[in-house]
Amino acid sequence: MKKISRLLIGTNNRGKYKEIKDLLPKYIKTHSTSEFKLKSPREDGLTFTENAIIKSKYFSKKTKIICLADDSGLEIDILDKKPGIYSARWGGKKGDFKKAINKVYRELTKRDKNWKQKKIKARFICALSICDLDEKIISVSGKVEGHISTEPKGKNGFGYDPIFVPKNKNKTFGEMNSLQKYKIDHRYNAFRKIKKFL
Repeated sequence: MKKISRLLIGTNNRGKYKEIKDLLPKYIKTHSTSEFKLKSPREDGLTFTENAIIKSKYFSKKTKIICLADDSGLEIDILDKKPGIYSARWGGKKGDFKKAINKVYRELTKRDKNWKQKKIKARFICALSICDLDEKIISVSGKVEGHISTEPKGKNGFGYDPIFVPKNKNKTFGEMNSLQKYKIDHRYNAFRKIKKFL
């Protein structure tokens, strides 16, 4: 792939758009899906990678711009790795993450009434896919291990950030400023692998 100077960030999630834009080299001119009034495609892949590819192919075809798309989510071990690829859908039609977080807590309590006394292992996974206009596709993924906080903490970030405490840290992603988070999170880990293509 030759150097990319323009890139469409294939997401309708503002928090995700900002984080991806912040991680990209400054010389790349970025576009958002909202500039083109594009709705997201149906994500019927069975993995984060499949869904990231569906999005990058769809958006690049629609706009004729190289597209970088991300599919990411939270896996919680005792919930059989749920919400996983359904992470956003747990927030209902409006993608309300307060609702999604409450559902996580409800499901944990159903599984184990004493879950708050234990460290509930979880990880964030991010798959990134770039689709260029010849439909060449690059995909990578990154993850960050951690555990679920017993209550939501912090107003930063987005999604499940307020309930995820990364390994060897005592703050949730929601309590960290973006620089602290970007240095260790799943998206950054995936970005390190995709950088050489940008």
